[in-house]
Amino acid sequence: MGRTWMLYGATGYTGRLIATAARDAGLTPILAGRNAEALESMAGELGLDWRAFTLDDPAALDEGLRDISLVLLAAGPFSATSAPMLDACLRNGAHYLDITGEVDVFEHAHGRDADARGAGIVVCPGVGFDVIPTDCIAATLKAALPDATHLRLGFDSRSGPSPGTARTAMEGLAGGGRARIDGVIRQVPLGWKTLNIDFGDGPKTAVTIPWGDIATAYYTTAIPNIETYIPMAPRTARRLARANWIRPLLATGPVQRFLQRRAARIQGPDAARRKKTPTHVWGEVVNDRGDIRTARVRTANGYDVTTHGALAVVRHLLETDVAPGATTPSRLMGPDFVTRLPGSTSIDLD
Repeated sequence: MGRTWMLYGATGYTGRLIATAARDAGLTPILAGRNAEALESMAGELGLDWRAFTLDDPAALDEGLRDISLVLLAAGPFSATSAPMLDACLRNGAHYLDITGEVDVFEHAHGRDADARGAGIVVCPGVGFDVIPTDCIAATLKAALPDATHLRLGFDSRSGPSPGTARTAMEGLAGGGRARIDGVIRQVPLGWKTLNIDFGDGPKTAVTIPWGDIATAYYTTAIPNIETYIPMAPRTARRLARANWIRPLLATGPVQRFLQRRAARIQGPDAARRKKTPTHVWGEVVNDRGDIRTARVRTANGYDVTTHGALAVVRHLLETDVAPGATTPSRLMGPDFVTRLPGSTSIDLD
């Protein structure tokens, strides 16, 4: 397979971080997206080629992916962008990667496993902070307690969100909470459960969120009950719980447009803030006998994990023959993958 690859969504906050790091590492993506003017300017700055096309025209998509062997999708919300790009990758025989954290996107991508095998491509969504660290923790815990029946995962990040992350979060409010229960992803209330968790920096109140591992950790571990958590101040957790009463309203067009406009005004963290805000990641498994194993790892800021993690997967697929099909980061790169990224510690297993 050739070495020509594409970064779609290159002009966004995270896309720009990835594009700049790729250029510095000697990887030379073709920058792509919808905005030709922005792409031309950015490509000129970085000395890279570019292509502009939308995702709603299959013919334009196929032309855009001409001679491309791998696509890294960084344009969200992935609920809108992933399916058409994945379809195009399947048609054109290009590996598909993205940096999503959206449960339904993971489920759709893994549902195309047979198609990916038939097309001879690797499909691996979530090759960023969503979900590399938590997926590696899940794989480590499964190895430590093979008969685990319950898995809890979470992270403590003090970094501000990017506009894309904020827009996805606003969209997710309307969908409510999610958890995997007895092997099935089920809708649960926002802020469904509260725990006191030491993510690695002291105990904190934490609540459930619909993080991507509800999908991916199941494919990695086959553990049937999975919950995901972030720390949240009790007052904020109570407000989140009250949002369940107005969740149908949050799904309406006018409210979503208002929330999306507010999210678009958010500025992602600059380099200085990212350097000051590492992330603590935690996981716990329990079996039917009540045995418990816990694991923790500290990583760089989530956006730096995304940048370095995504590029490590890109390089691996460009340089290595890998069996085709849908997979997860830890299955593709190994359960110690996160520890090999800049700014990460080893995984501490209790």
